[in-house]
Amino acid sequence: MPDSANIGLARPPVIYLGSIALGVVIHFVWPVPLVPSAISTPVGVIGTLAAVALFVYAVGTFRAAGTPVPGNRPTTTIVRTGPYRFSRNPIYLAFSLLQLAIAVWVNSLWLALTLLAAVAVMSLVVIPREERYLEARFPSEYSPYKASVRRWF
Repeated sequence: MPDSANIGLARPPVIYLGSIALGVVIHFVWPVPLVPSAISTPVGVIGTLAAVALFVYAVGTFRAAGTPVPGNRPTTTIVRTGPYRFSRNPIYLAFSLLQLAIAVWVNSLWLALTLLAAVAVMSLVVIPREERYLEARFPSEYSPYKASVRRWF
């Protein structure tokens, strides 16, 4: 069993930042609007604030439980409180919501589409690797938690 769930290059912040960077580059080369311009700023701002709030809440819940936030450090416990009652991955949900909110705010279809690529990598590579790690590290705790709480929301 590895010492941590997320070792190597496929780290969530890198995946999301790469997705955002790619979306921004494509947007500047070929801008395609996502939503009517009248709603892009208010909806984008509200979405950004919601994403930041969810992120802060999830990180605070991890810290209160005494387990590290970075996935390249060993997990010390299965957290079932706060936003982890509703989602096994509220930090990744916050990252996704943030990218979607930015896409709406700057009115970029490309930022929204590159988000789909990031979510695919997270769903097919990163999260399954983390789940295998948690199942091996906490065999009697993680399986019931996984069965009772959704992956995303």
